[in-house]
Amino acid sequence: MVKLNKIYTRTGDDGTTALVSGPRRAKHDLRVEAYGTIDETNSVIGVARLHTADLPELDAMLMLIQNDLFDLGADLATPETDEPPAYEPLRIVESQVTRLERDIDRLNADLDPLKSFVLPGGSPAAAHLHLARTMARRAERLMVALARGEGEIVGVAALKYVNRLSDLLFVAARHANDGGKADVLWVPGKNR
Repeated sequence: MVKLNKIYTRTGDDGTTALVSGPRRAKHDLRVEAYGTIDETNSVIGVARLHTADLPELDAMLMLIQNDLFDLGADLATPETDEPPAYEPLRIVESQVTRLERDIDRLNADLDPLKSFVLPGGSPAAAHLHLARTMARRAERLMVALARGEGEIVGVAALKYVNRLSDLLFVAARHANDGGKADVLWVPGKNR
């Protein structure tokens, strides 16, 4: 368990932060940007959950995702190296991806078929879930860019997880919009 007795350390005053494995990186480093964006996504999901009390199945899924996102942040904050670590680093695993896929299928089964693209909005829960979806997509772009960087490794399961997460958040937003009945649909060229 993590123990945080003191919240400020002053060690980041120089514009760097420590990774879990110890090395310091600039706060604008791509790896730090990636796990910071995962944290933002998690926070927006927390706000969305303020509006999902009447959707207990969805709320339970989102709670599991919030925990997974801390796992993903720890995964990204512990870069793989050639040297074996002194401890077992926390990594996203395939079973977490599989659970997301099952949850997507479960939520999608009850949705009205799509007839157009969905505009972000509708209920407060849906609007926040759409915002979380866009943040998850940004996190995915950062993680892909990081994985393509020289000497950087991002786990395959971590990349799959963040890709499925944005899909789940899209389906969850539709679920929160009365099973898609309250979706706000895009009308191409409507305002010309």
